[in-house]
Amino acid sequence: MLNSTNRFLFLPLFFFLVFQQTWLASGSPVRQNTFHRPDPLQHFKDYNGDFDVRNKHYVASAAFTGVHGYAFACVWLLCGMVFAIFLLVKCLCGGSSSLTCLDHYCLHIFFLLLFFTSLAIIASSFVLTTSQKTLRRTEKLKESVVGIGEDALRTLGRVIKTTNQMQLLLLPYNPQICASLNSTTQDLRTNSRVIRRFIDRSEQSFDQATHTSYVAHFVVLTVNLVTLVAAIVLMLLYWRPGFIIIIFCFWILASLCWFLTGFDFFLHTFAEDACSAFEDFEKNPQNSSLGSMLPCMNESFSGKLIAQIGYTIHRVVVELNSNMSVIYRLLGVSEENEEVMGVIKICDPFPASSNLNYVSQSCPQNAIRIGDLSKILAKFTCHEEGTGEECKKEGRFLPETSYNMAHAYSRSIQDLLDIYPDLQKLSKCTVVKNKVADIVSNQCKPIRVSTKLLWSSMLSLSIIMVVLVFTWVAKALQCWGRPLSIYSRTP
Repeated sequence: MLNSTNRFLFLPLFFFLVFQQTWLASGSPVRQNTFHRPDPLQHFKDYNGDFDVRNKHYVASAAFTGVHGYAFACVWLLCGMVFAIFLLVKCLCGGSSSLTCLDHYCLHIFFLLLFFTSLAIIASSFVLTTSQKTLRRTEKLKESVVGIGEDALRTLGRVIKTTNQMQLLLLPYNPQICASLNSTTQDLRTNSRVIRRFIDRSEQSFDQATHTSYVAHFVVLTVNLVTLVAAIVLMLLYWRPGFIIIIFCFWILASLCWFLTGFDFFLHTFAEDACSAFEDFEKNPQNSSLGSMLPCMNESFSGKLIAQIGYTIHRVVVELNSNMSVIYRLLGVSEENEEVMGVIKICDPFPASSNLNYVSQSCPQNAIRIGDLSKILAKFTCHEEGTGEECKKEGRFLPETSYNMAHAYSRSIQDLLDIYPDLQKLSKCTVVKNKVADIVSNQCKPIRVSTKLLWSSMLSLSIIMVVLVFTWVAKALQCWGRPLSIYSRTP
């Protein structure tokens, strides 16, 4: 009977170990929804992979989607250099009289400048506001993604704490199971460190990307607004030497706007990829590209494993209850003392063997939790400091060594029951699925709209800035053939 009971006491622990090791070593899922984009890091060969922010080739291929904005920015800047050389040559040669024909369109150009400058001010203000909204929504998304790791860390922390307690309890009675528990605890700690590094790196990457983008938009748009206001003042004062400076500043700002347009299109592409990956994960975690970053066990396998743990604990309790008198004798309790203690019934947290649902608070009045067994036995335990006669007089007939062993086993099984809900969360991937569902339902649509609005508004501002530069060039050509005077204000 001792071997039989001992075997049933160890079975839940071994199932627990198998569960943890399997969860940690869960294989990579089958991946779908691969992208086919040029990768600058591979000589512009196609990146044939899935969404993975840890993969530099994915990041490079996604960033390359904004190449149209980057290319136009470079071409526009090159054209500006050519135009500057042309103006310099014209000034040195003195050939400018042929450009005075634009005088006939003086009023038209003036109103065009006023119109496009006002339009650029409105567009810049709108882009700045949209950038702030995008930053807030990205921060919220970062908190949700980091929260997945934080919740997993808390769950693993509770499991690690429990395994440490189980080691201390069972070390005097079974060093082998303690060695296995110690190995599992070390694996759990290693996994926790990996999750912590992933959280820190993800948080750092989010902060760098979002804040760098916001600061770049804020600086460029603020300078653009200041320059636009200065341009209106110069236009009203008709200070012709300042026209060249304004054109030079607007040309550079237009190039920066086009570069940010490309970068904003990359952000929109990244948001689309991320949300699509979250949606795939919600539908099928095992076949999602996020599976390697947010690992989940195979649900059918883990469900069977959890059910087996519950069934084993159920068998342990049934075995103990049906053989309580035998257990008394194993603990050194005589038949006379059995009547004094009475028949102790242990509460079964899985009352129905056919439907093993864990019920933590459903013990009948005549039953106790298995963890409370040691409290009952403590009343009848004779400690080493007391004499045998004193213990008999006080009704304490259970040897302390037997009590310690019973306490270690009952407490270990109770500890396993206490973390059973955490094991269920890990097996069903509840924490990750709930967070992902929240992201898909509440955050994906707003961030998609926000990044698309940021890109489209930045594109509009870039086009307006190009037209504005051409209009200012026309204004400068209009004034080219006139006598230059710093104080000239005559339109």
